[in-house]
Amino acid sequence: MLIGGARRAALLAVALTASVGARAADQSAIDAARREGKAVWYTTLIVNQVVLPLKAAFEKKYPGVTLEYARNDEGPTAIRLLNESKSGHMQADVFDGVTNNIALRREGLVAPVAIPNEADYPAEMKDKDGYWRALLLFVFSPGFNTTMVSRDEAPKTYEALLDPKWKGKMAWNPNSSAGAIGFVGNILTFMGEERGLEYLRKLAGQRIVNVEASSRAILDQVIAGEYPIGLMMFNHHTVISARKGAPSDWLPMEPVPVAFDSLSLLKDAPHPNAGRLLIEFLLSDEGQKVLADSDYLPAMPKAPAMKKGLRPEDGGFRATWLRPDFVDPLTGKWAAIARELFR
Repeated sequence: MLIGGARRAALLAVALTASVGARAADQSAIDAARREGKAVWYTTLIVNQVVLPLKAAFEKKYPGVTLEYARNDEGPTAIRLLNESKSGHMQADVFDGVTNNIALRREGLVAPVAIPNEADYPAEMKDKDGYWRALLLFVFSPGFNTTMVSRDEAPKTYEALLDPKWKGKMAWNPNSSAGAIGFVGNILTFMGEERGLEYLRKLAGQRIVNVEASSRAILDQVIAGEYPIGLMMFNHHTVISARKGAPSDWLPMEPVPVAFDSLSLLKDAPHPNAGRLLIEFLLSDEGQKVLADSDYLPAMPKAPAMKKGLRPEDGGFRATWLRPDFVDPLTGKWAAIARELFR
């Protein structure tokens, strides 16, 4: 049995060996990724705004590993990956999306992956078995035109949306999870089925304007004065517009629905080591900072956002977490209710 200084020396030697082993394993993974030469990412993110800055940062950090990408919405991305898998010629290593990872996992296309900073991501932002993790957040709220609605007058609760003065003056996308579908899901989740449906029937009487456009485009219409309020706006978009001088603001209507774009590794990735390296980078302090600098909301709570208070962790507001595995089996039901009541 070792005692005193001998014991401390032995423990130090073990710690140093473990540390060297961890660094060697990291370098081994980097070397393996360099032998593969590239990582291929199928992404839903905007190329000029964030993909290109992420590509530049990744390639600078890991010279010899090129980041290639293809941009599309999550539905077409899922179809493309299914077709590649069936043909036996998978091209991508990594993909992201709001819910497509669940369907692709059911098809056996997704592989679990570990990341070094696992503890930086709370349970609601990751799959317990490592099949996906949140890359960035979408925090939904009413966005309003500050020349048409003062902050004091703006509705601050779901009940306040039933005030007759807002009838015909609110807009959303009726067919989107970033619109009526997500709103219905949030209401049913926190109010329960019976009370939630009763509320939604009352809200239907407010004649919400259905706009077949993205949340960003609807907010632009709100800013232009076409509608005083947009429901289910991305709250950080109102901040981006306000910084440019637009009459734009938001209020957290609790519980605030929060979804996220999540990141997954493909089981048959042609460049698996480079794919894992890319995931580690995107979810690291450095990758999350690039997201924040590109006007996205980073998922990692300790990564500063463009403005404090936009996320539940730093804004101190309650959230309904619309996790992919929670949303996937319920989206059809929520969409049917949205069609019945709001079309």
